[in-house]
Amino acid sequence: MISLNSNILVTGGAGFIGSNFVLQWLTEQRTPVTVLDKLTYAGNMENLASVQKDTRYGFVCGDIVDGAMVRRLLDKQSPAAVVHLAAESHVDRSILGPAEFIRTNIVGTFQLLEAVRGYWMELPTEQRSAFRFLHVSTDEVYGSLKPTAPAFTEETPYAPNSPYSASKAASDHLVRAYYHTYGLPVLTTNCSNNYGPRQFPEKLIPLVMRNALKGLPLPVYGDGKNVRDWLYVEDHCDGIRTVLERGVPGQTYNIGGRHEVSNIEVVRQICTIMDELKPTGKPYASLISFVKDRLGHDRRYAMDISKIERELGWLPRETFASGLRKTIHWYLDNPEWVEHVTNGSYQEWINMQYIPTSPVGAVSQ
Repeated sequence: MISLNSNILVTGGAGFIGSNFVLQWLTEQRTPVTVLDKLTYAGNMENLASVQKDTRYGFVCGDIVDGAMVRRLLDKQSPAAVVHLAAESHVDRSILGPAEFIRTNIVGTFQLLEAVRGYWMELPTEQRSAFRFLHVSTDEVYGSLKPTAPAFTEETPYAPNSPYSASKAASDHLVRAYYHTYGLPVLTTNCSNNYGPRQFPEKLIPLVMRNALKGLPLPVYGDGKNVRDWLYVEDHCDGIRTVLERGVPGQTYNIGGRHEVSNIEVVRQICTIMDELKPTGKPYASLISFVKDRLGHDRRYAMDISKIERELGWLPRETFASGLRKTIHWYLDNPEWVEHVTNGSYQEWINMQYIPTSPVGAVSQ
């Protein structure tokens, strides 16, 4: 069992989930954390601005594919755990350009594992026994569920349907192999759809928020009835800390929000809250526009989280309603953050990705 009084290394710590995890760690654990991040379009130093002067926080700009660099960093920092969040994570981008997903999610995870294995093997016996490598993955590795099918469990066979989910499935298998082959004390978490502050506006909730504030169409794929289990990011981060502290090496733990909501219902709920908090005289729902469906779009994800509840005592604290309201408040209170991350290349991506198939205002309730 790792002591949460130890220092840790977090890969991808400037991204959405990573930055929320780092901020929560420094608040709750109050021990040192080093962030390793490549700072791609989704990595943003503004996410960590509030801790820039915190002496417990350190940042290194680097790529996990560079195994030699990672090993030097491990030797220098001597972390008691590595939390692996660095990943390419957007399905749409993986469909248009899968190569970067293979490079980062598969090759990068392999190089990271190799560096960590070498570092771990040279630790003194007590530190080696306490060390943990926690790999953060996704529910998408399990594939798609039919409307009435039971939720994913940790025993559900893998059936990834996109280049993104396939690359994450491969990384999960590599992590498992390093436990069974080398004895590396790994932990894997598979989470459901995260939402909350600091999420890059290519994902549904911040994209809809941004467009609503600008009076632009609110794009919904297909018929909008694709269902996801929504997990507030701070609950996810708390779940990761729980697994890191009490999880059993070699085990996988599903982390979900226990809130299945269709995409169209998510958009409608955003519109309702926006009508209350930022009224314009015209319902935001009048901006809803259906767009061409994503290729191979999984119909439904749902997570059975009974294992982490039963074995580790973890449950999400936020309902979807409370988490969504907190999220909307954050974006309304931080317009500069949104503008800084949505540059010209972002707008080009949006224009290319979301081609309307029905007129603006096709859905008004």
